[in-house]
Amino acid sequence: WLMSDNMHHQWLLLAACFWVIFMFMVASKFITLTFKDPDGYGAKQEPLILTAVTKVEEVHVPKEKHWPEEFQPTGKAFSGNLIRQPLVHMERLELLRNVCRDTALRNLSHTAVSKFVLDRIFVCDKHKILFCQTPKVGNTQWKKVLIVLNGAFSSIEEIPENIVHDHEKNGLPRLSSFSDSEIKKRLNLYFKFFIVRDPFERLISAFKDKFVHNPRFEPWYRHEIAPGIIRKYRKNRTETKGLQFEDFVRYLGDPNHRWLDVQFGDHIIHWVTYVELCAPCEITYSVIGHHETLEDDAPYILKAAGIDHLVSYPTIPPGITVYNKTKVERYFSGISKRDIRRLYARFEGDFKLFGYREPDFLLN
Repeated sequence: WLMSDNMHHQWLLLAACFWVIFMFMVASKFITLTFKDPDGYGAKQEPLILTAVTKVEEVHVPKEKHWPEEFQPTGKAFSGNLIRQPLVHMERLELLRNVCRDTALRNLSHTAVSKFVLDRIFVCDKHKILFCQTPKVGNTQWKKVLIVLNGAFSSIEEIPENIVHDHEKNGLPRLSSFSDSEIKKRLNLYFKFFIVRDPFERLISAFKDKFVHNPRFEPWYRHEIAPGIIRKYRKNRTETKGLQFEDFVRYLGDPNHRWLDVQFGDHIIHWVTYVELCAPCEITYSVIGHHETLEDDAPYILKAAGIDHLVSYPTIPPGITVYNKTKVERYFSGISKRDIRRLYARFEGDFKLFGYREPDFLLN
């Protein structure tokens, strides 16, 4: 009897143990389902963050039909994986569009799409690309890229330097060489881009290149253009030195500069405004590159145009694209505030359209 009683107790104890284990398992499961672990809970909050990220991604990677008209690239700009447009490039286009709408700056931001503008735009029909030339902003290298794409040479290294700017031999047609209907078709359908840099630094580069170093094949800058500017704008007429930067600034800042521009002809392309060169408020460009960020912008432009597998932008020497604030301040240190303000007034459209700050020496 005692043995039977002990066995009964053991079975009860064993059943109780199983019951406790069973209840523990149920409770554990309930707790697991109700209260996630910390990582799971953190992940549960993530949709709040992902929602914001998703919105940015929707800007970067929209379906083609959802692109606003102003941002709709043309040609092969955003095929396949190339559809991802960095935010900085969208911001540049948005800034351009907003400044173009500013009626107070209309005289400085708008120009007619004249033959002068069409002469600045080079055409690559094979890959549906238009490139607007803005001298003193690394344009020679972009022309080499287009020359290769047009098939005149098989690689950039093969292009002789004297051929790059010889438009009878380099295989680069200008947009002005087409009929009105063909011009309109290309402006509507092709990928279009140009490059800008700080406007005042560009003027310094133009002055140094054309009037100080002066390549041998461009003698008219020293022998025809420089004397014309000196006669009109030099204060000290007894001074016999060549064209000084101060003379150059006075000429550019003179509201009546156009009578000299007409005499100088197309040579003025090295210092006229980006507005006058490329009509950015009249032509809807796909991309605007900046010289200061060319290391990033050049590969992006090649990808955006769908040609990165065909050609590479030539190697950029270290430091060549960095904005040299000291150099700019040094060149303008001997110029009167009046002359600098008049110069800025002429180039204000370029500063505003492309997001360049007004120079500090004008604010002091």
